[in-house]
Amino acid sequence: HVQLVESGGGSVQAGGSLRLSCSVSGHTYSTACMGWFRQAPGKPLEWVSGIDQGGSDARYPDSVKGRFTMSGDSATNMWYLQMNSLKLEDTAVYYCAVDYTYWGQGTQVTVS
Repeated sequence: HVQLVESGGGSVQAGGSLRLSCSVSGHTYSTACMGWFRQAPGKPLEWVSGIDQGGSDARYPDSVKGRFTMSGDSATNMWYLQMNSLKLEDTAVYYCAVDYTYWGQGTQVTVS
């Protein structure tokens, strides 16, 4: 049974930072294709970052490149999204996903 739990969301002023965490259970870290996504009110789901199975380099869309950093810890099967220089448009519910199949419940990020 695969389970993902996000944490670390909250409210922050523009220019600030947050680090999101994603705890994964029931899925092997080394074979995971991991991704972070977000959905703002009234907007479609947006891909934020991802690491392909067996890959070591995360990829990012232009909207967050240079500001967001995705990382993982194989020892704890945790994934992280470090978000710096946050903008108003980063406000959304953020989700982590394994193999684009298993999803967490989401964590709210509000930038004001």
